[in-house]
Amino acid sequence: MLWMQHHGIINIANSILNSIDLDQTVANLMVTARSDGYTQGYAKCTQHFSNALRVDWDTSRSATRRVDTGVAQAATKAEYNNLLLPVMDLETTALQSEEFVNQLKEIFPDEADASDEEDPE
Repeated sequence: MLWMQHHGIINIANSILNSIDLDQTVANLMVTARSDGYTQGYAKCTQHFSNALRVDWDTSRSATRRVDTGVAQAATKAEYNNLLLPVMDLETTALQSEEFVNQLKEIFPDEADASDEEDPE
């Protein structure tokens, strides 16, 4: 259990937080959210401007004209919500086992060799 306290929990958290799949999905989510926010903000600003000046604002040359960024945002959000990390399956299976520490040491062998301290329990 000493290994679990000093290395196991850290390894589990790092394996999830440092996942390349998670990093890529979060980066994509940030980009689509920014694009969607810009598009919606521009449309709202144009509407306010048109109402304030009582003129029709020409948006024909706008980069956001007829761009549906909401669909891309929704797809990326769904991808994030349904993201499956392979390491999570390994860790979940190991943690459900009675010898979970030994199985986690197999998943994270470098840290297991660094600490031979073991609780006599």
